[in-house]
Amino acid sequence: MAGVLMRILSGSGASSALISILVWLVLTEPFSSTAQSDVDCLREIKTSLEDPLGNLASWDFRNNSGTSICKFTGIECWHEDDNKVLNIKLPDMGLKGDFPQGISACKSLTGLDLSKNSIRGAIPNDISKLVTYVTSLDLSSNQLSGEIPVDLANCSFLNFLKLDNNQLTGQIPLQIGLLNRLKTFSVANNRLSGQVPTFANATFAAEDYANNAGLCGGPLPPCGGTAKAKHTPIIIGAAVGGLTVAALGFLSMFENTVAKMNLSDLMKATNNFSNENIIGSGRTGTTYKALLEDGTSFMVKRLQDTQHSEKEFMSEMSTLGSIKHRNLVPLLGFCVAKKERLLVYTYMPNGTLYDRLHMNEDGKSMDWPLRLKVGIRAAKGFAWLHHSCNPRVIHRNISSKCILLDADYDPKISDFGLARLMNPVDTHLSTFVNGEFGDLGYVAPEYARTLVATPKGDVYSFGVVLLELVTGEKPTHIAKAPESFKGSLAEWISQLSSASKLQDAIDTTLVGKGYDSELFQFLKVACSCVLPGHKERPTMFEVYQLLRAVGQRYDFTTEDDLLTLPEGGNGGEVVELIVAREK
Repeated sequence: MAGVLMRILSGSGASSALISILVWLVLTEPFSSTAQSDVDCLREIKTSLEDPLGNLASWDFRNNSGTSICKFTGIECWHEDDNKVLNIKLPDMGLKGDFPQGISACKSLTGLDLSKNSIRGAIPNDISKLVTYVTSLDLSSNQLSGEIPVDLANCSFLNFLKLDNNQLTGQIPLQIGLLNRLKTFSVANNRLSGQVPTFANATFAAEDYANNAGLCGGPLPPCGGTAKAKHTPIIIGAAVGGLTVAALGFLSMFENTVAKMNLSDLMKATNNFSNENIIGSGRTGTTYKALLEDGTSFMVKRLQDTQHSEKEFMSEMSTLGSIKHRNLVPLLGFCVAKKERLLVYTYMPNGTLYDRLHMNEDGKSMDWPLRLKVGIRAAKGFAWLHHSCNPRVIHRNISSKCILLDADYDPKISDFGLARLMNPVDTHLSTFVNGEFGDLGYVAPEYARTLVATPKGDVYSFGVVLLELVTGEKPTHIAKAPESFKGSLAEWISQLSSASKLQDAIDTTLVGKGYDSELFQFLKVACSCVLPGHKERPTMFEVYQLLRAVGQRYDFTTEDDLLTLPEGGNGGEVVELIVAREK
């Protein structure tokens, strides 16, 4: 055993925390060549979780010697001769069920990653007894609910803790601030409220707490009251400042996600839905800027052509309210009154991407790094809707008008999930109604034949948005095209490509400023999205990967993303593959 320990400790990446755990375990835990407890641990995990995709098929316990467990999918052992489980890494495996209690039998475990699955229910109140020695715990992007247990603060070896993108409620236990080894911590995109912890040896950014309307303190706005605020139902909180429960005539919270609001209050805030307050309109309805007496702004979308009953509509609100991601416009509330159906969103002060690109009232053109950031982060949001969201969402109406820009010009996607609120209702692949396929210039060519929305149709529409970003042209009425040309932006690009003049499409205000290579790579990714054959287009996840590769030299492409390039992958090579295919 001493030889095994020395081989582990000789690794260049061994941290002092991990070394201390290993030494303690060697001194206190008798070595077992069969590691039966670890076999039992993995057997219990497999039994307790549903595995609809069969990703745990390699977990075959018919050979009960224990020598094979290190070859199981997602299992890392201390050493091949030891057979004690060091790490369990099962991200994005499609696993379903409650947190596996049997994991406590893996006595030597130092890392657990169950992210991007469908783990539901509460985090166990005795979590520290189940994963006593973990240094890394990733439960992000699941369906965990309830409060974060105080006992998590007893996992004293933690240096990596991710609980983001769940449905956790209540206050973050202040005792978690005592985890003095913690270097990574995220609880973004939950339903948390109250004071955030103060950490002795680390500082975490506001984005680590993002999209939790009730959180305050630390990097967030200061708390207005005492810790008892965790019990106060907050509609909008930090997202819109002084917008209080009383100000919106709060009636009730709906599953702690979005608030049911009073029509008279929304009418007052929009000046009776005055035309002067309209900030956008489209197939799904009209959006108004709403203003409270204290100057706080938010947005109200007045839906059209929806005949859902109140019960059906509130069921949809439950779904929409649970869809949370940093690149989506947060849904704050809703209103049902007779035939009126209204949605309330966080206000986006920099308007739509369409207006910033094409209206440009202040005369300031978007520079290339900003356009690239918008493209990458919007792609991240759409990829999350397609591939990680539960339920997964086909947007069906992507355009530069549905991409809004916050105060920092971060893109936020709006109108996601609204197709289910239009008629006729179809919970799967909704057909379009009355020949309306979406905004002109963004519609995938196959829709005229199939009348069915698909993920690849979304990719086509987003490809048009990418073309807008790199060319500066509108989806229709192309300024640089000959007067005789009456087609769309995508059709114009196709003509240029056929004539080997694709370079001519790039916005001249961006050329010659040190970005030319990025501009052309970005343009080729956009072209791959608008290919006439839907099977030839990349998936939205692949689009996001390709764009990240284009922008790899910028800080915004190296953030800790939910969707990342494959380990060991070369993004530049992926871009070249698409460029080669286009040629």
